Amino acid sequence: MQITVSGHQVDITEPLRAYATEKVGKVEKHFDHVITTNVVLHVEKLRHMAEATIHAKGATIHANAEGADMYAAIDTLAAKLDRQVIKHKEKTADHHRTDGSKKKKSAS
Repeated sequence: MQITVSGHQVDITEPLRAYATEKVGKVEKHFDHVITTNVVLHVEKLRHMAEATIHAKGATIHANAEGADMYAAIDTLAAKLDRQVIKHKEKTADHHRTDGSKKKKSAS
């Protein structure tokens, strides 16, 4: 998975980049079809915002988050992405039984 971290009106320091990469990278443990992830960090006066777009096989997942500081915004963003990826994985999972239903077995 390729993770790109960029910033608007904020300098992306190496610890901030590493923290964002680590937190967003945890999404891959739930869903291994992630191709690329773009993380954009914003600062508007006292609002610290983080947004991410995940391009995965069959879906594009986007989330926004705000926090008191940039690290809190990244934590909130990672939690939102995690929930959305799990929801997408459940939608794509095949929930059908392989051996058929009990009705079909008893009727034969």
